[in-house]
Amino acid sequence: MTEKIRVMIVDDHPMVARGIQSILETYDDIFIVGTLKNGQQAILQVEALQPDVILMDLNMPKLGGLSATEILLERFPNLRILVLSIHDNPEYISSALNHGAMGYVLKDVPTDEIKLAIDTVMRDKRYLCTGAEGSLNPTVDESRRTLTGREQTILLQLAQGKSNKEVANALQISVRTVETHRKNLKRKLGIYSTAGLTRYALDYGVLQGTGTNL
Repeated sequence: MTEKIRVMIVDDHPMVARGIQSILETYDDIFIVGTLKNGQQAILQVEALQPDVILMDLNMPKLGGLSATEILLERFPNLRILVLSIHDNPEYISSALNHGAMGYVLKDVPTDEIKLAIDTVMRDKRYLCTGAEGSLNPTVDESRRTLTGREQTILLQLAQGKSNKEVANALQISVRTVETHRKNLKRKLGIYSTAGLTRYALDYGVLQGTGTNL
């Protein structure tokens, strides 16, 4: 028997959370480990509940989805976080992906699409629902192609989980130089977390050393 996918729902609207839970519980390969009200609760309980996938709302009290995503992925990099939101604004979508989320789904999508999104991120692939994908600015990827060769090398090192000091030793440059490159990478890519840099590196083949999409 196939092991069930453990899903955590994080949403401050009880009716929404219960609705999503009731929908997903109709699938034999889904097990809901918990429904939580905000990012703070998710951080406190994630280790005990051990989800494979977290369905994360964005706007929540105490700690919102973006901050929670960044903190969770820093501590548990193998988590798959799928943002489930009412917002189709490109800035929301880009921010979620840059903070390390593996996907973005609008709350008004059909039931089957939420399941498809979960299955997709479980295969370690990014998923954007049609509405979210259509809202993204096509010029964003073009701005990301301006990385220099040295910046691509630094990105590869950072995405492998190396510290600034380890990168400096590997490339025989100063720690301050690495810090400068790191700041430039975050500025150019609009990514402000290590998890986001790693996700970018995975999406664009940097971790395989190809660099073909940069």
